[in-house]
Amino acid sequence: MNPVQFYKCLADETRLRCLLLITSEDELCVCELTEALQESQPKVSRHLAQLRQCELLVDRRQGQWVFYRLNPNLPEWARSVLTETTAHNTDFLDINRQRLKQMGDRPERVKSCCS
Repeated sequence: MNPVQFYKCLADETRLRCLLLITSEDELCVCELTEALQESQPKVSRHLAQLRQCELLVDRRQGQWVFYRLNPNLPEWARSVLTETTAHNTDFLDINRQRLKQMGDRPERVKSCCS
C-alpha cells in the first residue's frame, strides 16, 4: 500500500469514522456501525466495501454476521496512523461510541484461537 492510496481511502468522513471505530473496538459488524454512525445500512456497507478494496479491512463471517477488522497485513506505519489518530481524537468519536454502548442486541462474538 502506498501513502496516496491510504490517505485517499481516509478522505471520506464515513470511511474514517468506520476505520477509527474498528481500530478502537477491534472488530465491528455493519449493524453496529450503522447504529454508531446513524447512517443507512447500504451506505455503511458501500464504505466498508471500499475499505476492503483499499485493503485496509478484512472481514469474517460468523453465522448471519459479517465482522470487520483492520487488515493484519497492514503496514506498521498505516496501523500507527490509525492507532494514533484514534487515541488523540477521542472527541471526534465520542457520540459514535456512546451510540454503540447504548445499542441493544449487539451480536455475540465467538473467540477463536486462530482468528
